[in-house]
Amino acid sequence: MRKTGFFFDERCFWHGGGHFAGMLPVGGLVQPQVGGGLPENPETKRRLKNLMEVTGLMRDLVVRGADLASRDDLERVHPVAYLDAFKAASDAGGGEIGQRAPFGPGGYEVAALSAGLAKAALFAVLEGALDNAYALSRPPGHHALPEVPNGFCLINNIGVAVRAAQAAGLARRFVVLDWDVHHGNGTEAVFYDDPDVLTISIHQERNYPLDTGEIEARGAGAGLGANLNIPLPPGAGHATYIEAMARLVLPAIEAHRPEAIVIASGYDAAAADPLGHMLAHAATFREMTRMVMGLADRLCGGRVVAVHEGGYAEWYVPFCGHAVIEELSGSATTAPDPMAATYAARQPNARMQAVFSDLIDDFEARFARPA
Repeated sequence: MRKTGFFFDERCFWHGGGHFAGMLPVGGLVQPQVGGGLPENPETKRRLKNLMEVTGLMRDLVVRGADLASRDDLERVHPVAYLDAFKAASDAGGGEIGQRAPFGPGGYEVAALSAGLAKAALFAVLEGALDNAYALSRPPGHHALPEVPNGFCLINNIGVAVRAAQAAGLARRFVVLDWDVHHGNGTEAVFYDDPDVLTISIHQERNYPLDTGEIEARGAGAGLGANLNIPLPPGAGHATYIEAMARLVLPAIEAHRPEAIVIASGYDAAAADPLGHMLAHAATFREMTRMVMGLADRLCGGRVVAVHEGGYAEWYVPFCGHAVIEELSGSATTAPDPMAATYAARQPNARMQAVFSDLIDDFEARFARPA
């Protein structure tokens, strides 16, 4: 069994964005809803931790907290003007200074804590204290652009962690693999011209954001070729994700020869999710993690860090996250997926699977051309 870290802090569960009904602020014609709020809420993450405690998986992990990411850490990714505006609004009681990324009082500190969890997990693995790690970061980070928050994300957690590791001389070459159903536009923007950080996003095409995530976006300047977008149509299921991993993702990672792999681990590609239209399930996330771990064992001493991103089905995210952490740790403690048979039966038929495979053929040919 591997020495796997689990990084979390109760304060991250206390983050809130105000009075919303789904994606809309309550008021005018938007009626409050019972138990309403933003889809990004603490229960998906808290219930994952609770499930791990109930099954006993938590006993197989090294459980840790973290300090807030420092101002220096944040400034390697985000401009001073943005951080100052965020801190001032946070101190004044919260608000919204970006798109779909509201926060309450103390939002600045909890976002810095979320980034600090990702940083601490990555540092512990790179320094050899842990074999791999999982950071239960909240708020998420992969949509946060350097200059503005976006899509529930206030600070780019993975960007902060990787830049801090580079600055500390712990490693230079990284892969960031994002399998959240939404395009990782913020992380892409952070590393778009950096040849040392290969960013890969597997996402539902034109879900969120609507104007990013196309296959043509390959990086810029010295980083040209170090960004891969894999936009999949709605309805792609388990077999398509695994085929995309085998034919597109793993070869790209192997060619990059990273010193560590960071996974932006969102679970909103699951069939139960209200903000996605894909048909992945817990076994999909388990198998993708297994594939990454096998490659990491060969390339970079098994150094993998997963950082929690999206996933909005409160009752189902815990089973997906549990499967990922089982694979990271090698624990024999399991949480059987109660929807396994149902979601297996809902997978695309052979005719549609052939369509998805043809699309991957096209992606493979296009990625083989010079960027």
